[in-house]
Amino acid sequence: MLTKQRTCYSIRRFWLKQRILIGVQHSLSVSSGKAYTYIHEILFSTNDKPKLLSQLSALVSDIGLNIREAHVFSTTDGYSLDVFVVDGWHIEDTDGLHKALEASILRNEGSWSGSDSSSSGKSLPFLDSDIDTRLLKIGKKVASGSSGDMFLGTYGGEEVAVKILNPKNVSKNAWDEFKQEICMLREVDHPNIVRFIGSCTKPPQFYIITERMSRGSLFDFLHNEHNVLDLPTTLKYALDVCRGMSYLHQKDIIHRDLKSANLLLGKDHVVKVADFGLARFQDAQGAMTAETGTYRWMAPEVINHQPYDNKADVYSFGIVLSELMTSKIPYTSMTPVQAAVGVRQGLRPQLPENAHPRLLNLAQRCWEALPSDRPTFTDIVTELEDIQAQAQGTPGESSQKQKDGDSDQ
Repeated sequence: MLTKQRTCYSIRRFWLKQRILIGVQHSLSVSSGKAYTYIHEILFSTNDKPKLLSQLSALVSDIGLNIREAHVFSTTDGYSLDVFVVDGWHIEDTDGLHKALEASILRNEGSWSGSDSSSSGKSLPFLDSDIDTRLLKIGKKVASGSSGDMFLGTYGGEEVAVKILNPKNVSKNAWDEFKQEICMLREVDHPNIVRFIGSCTKPPQFYIITERMSRGSLFDFLHNEHNVLDLPTTLKYALDVCRGMSYLHQKDIIHRDLKSANLLLGKDHVVKVADFGLARFQDAQGAMTAETGTYRWMAPEVINHQPYDNKADVYSFGIVLSELMTSKIPYTSMTPVQAAVGVRQGLRPQLPENAHPRLLNLAQRCWEALPSDRPTFTDIVTELEDIQAQAQGTPGESSQKQKDGDSDQ
C-alpha cells in the first residue's frame, strides 16, 4: 500500500516498479478496411496533487501516444487513479511500452514535486535537453513577443532559428504551447515541415531550435515585400503547404493555426509549415472545441465554439490560397473581430476574376461552411498536381522583384 509518509520520489519508484509494469493492457480495434489499431489502457496510481492529470497526459504524449479517453478517480484520503485509453503504440507487445513509459518517467522525474509550487506554470512536465548548449551560439533577435523572442544563431556550425522563452514573464498558456510545440516537432519529419533540431528545458534555458528558413514567412514575402506570384509559383507554394499538411493529417495532427505567418520560405522557394504551439492530436471522435487560431484564417465552426476536426485546417488553407492569388491580407479593411463576425455570417475573401478557374473553385470548396463539404489535403494535392501539369510556363518563378540576396541562402 502507498502511505502518506512516503516521499514523492518513493511514490514514483513504487508506482514505476509495481503499478506501471502491470498497469498496461491492450485490445484490438478494427478501424476501416483491413487496418487494425492497437488500443492500450494505462493505469497510474499515486498521491493526488494539483495538475497531476496534465502532467500524466504530457508524459503519455511525450512517447507518441494519442489519448482517446482519460478517467480520474480520487479518494478522500488523497490518492488518485488515472486511467488512459491510448493508441499510437502500433504493436501488441506491452513490454516495449513498459520500457518507454519507464524512460519517460525517469526523464520527467526532476520536474515532479510533492505539490505544485507555482500557479505560473513554471513546473514543466519534462526537464530535458536534447542539445549540447555549448554548441549553440545565439545571434541577433528577429522577432519579439510577450513571453519570448526569436533569434538567429548557429548550432554546431549550422544556421538555426532559436525560440527563447522568458520564464519570468510567461503565462501558463505560453508554457503549454511551448511544451506542445516541442512534443509535436519531435513527432514530425517531412520536407515541407520545418526541421526540428533540438530543445532545452533546463532552467534557466528554454529553447526550441529549428532550421533557419532564410526568406522568412510567407506573410512577409507577400504583404510586406509586396511580391505578386504568377500561376506556376502559386501552384508550387500551394502544393508545398498541402503536402506538409497532408502529412500532418495522416499522423492525426491538427495544426489549428495555419496561416501565412506560420509558413516559412527557404532556399529554392520551398515552403514549410511551422509553429506547432497550438497543434494537437485529433481525438477518437475527431472533434475538438474552443476558439483556437487567428481570426482572419479561422474556420466558422471554430469561431462558433462548435466541435471541429482537421477540416478546420482545410478552411485555413483556403484563406492562404486566396493570399497566394491576391497578395492581399484577408479582410484587410476590417479588424480581426469584425472579420470573425463576417465569417460567421458567410463572408469570405474576394478572389480575382482573372485567376485560374480551377484555383478559384478549389478555394471556394476549401472554405465551405459545412466542414464535410471541404476536400481533404490528400485530394487537394492531387488536384493541384493536375492543374500544375496542365499549366503553361516554367514553374518555380514569380514576378517578384529579384534581389541580389536571392543567392544568399
